Amino acid sequence: MLFQNPTFLGAIASTLLLSTSFVQGVCLHNHRRNLQAGPGSVPISNFSYIGVTGPLGWAGLDPANVKCSTANVQSPINIEHGVVPPSPTNPQLSIPDVLSAEFENLGSTVEVVINGTTIFEGKTYTLKQYHFHTPAEHLIDGQFYPMEVHFVNIASDGSILVLAALFELSPFGTNENFLYPLLAPLYAITKPGSSTTTGPLIFSDITYLFNILPLFKYTGSLTTPPCTDGVIFLVANSFLPISLEAFLQFKNVLKFNARYVQNAPGEENLVEVAAGQLPK
Repeated sequence: MLFQNPTFLGAIASTLLLSTSFVQGVCLHNHRRNLQAGPGSVPISNFSYIGVTGPLGWAGLDPANVKCSTANVQSPINIEHGVVPPSPTNPQLSIPDVLSAEFENLGSTVEVVINGTTIFEGKTYTLKQYHFHTPAEHLIDGQFYPMEVHFVNIASDGSILVLAALFELSPFGTNENFLYPLLAPLYAITKPGSSTTTGPLIFSDITYLFNILPLFKYTGSLTTPPCTDGVIFLVANSFLPISLEAFLQFKNVLKFNARYVQNAPGEENLVEVAAGQLPK
């Protein structure tokens, strides 16, 4: 499979390294429904990415979302080489290959519900699901990318670890093991609230990406309401490949579902900054 290191942007052909409370947010989606109910059985998110229910209005949708507009540790961010440190260690991510998995449209994203285990810095996390954003939420050295995937992990004490990888358009096609099996099922979940099942999923490329290749590490937040802070992000310092055709298929379903880039961790929340600059 193909990965592209950000250091070599523009040289994609030379970069062949491989042929939510918490449960209310999309990142910690709670599956409280009858899975036999069919289309329409998936709860739909009450927030969006445009208008009054978009990121600037998230805090007003629910008192639990107050950190979206006040916390000084928020995600996503612009990841700058030399500023955001590399992770000194890699996680131990284990995801069993499956014959099928639940694939659902929450209105705010599409997610695949799977099981797995991630061990990082002596703590064991349970992998709950992975979901997608178009365009990518994180920037790399100020550059944006077409899509991003988040693998959401939760420990027994409630702490959250997100493994994130960005996609780059590739003339060599799309990852056959990870992304390609989702393309056909996408047509079955174009409507928010719908669900289907995938075909066989193989995760060897994903575990290689996070277990072996360099990662950035920072402490941020959920990128969706309630914007819970204290979330550890491990962001791959390499890109996953996606063909133009595959990107367009995802974009047609996801639309625009990326939160705007936040201030660096520890700096003032941008909503508070803007509010402080309003005319008196």
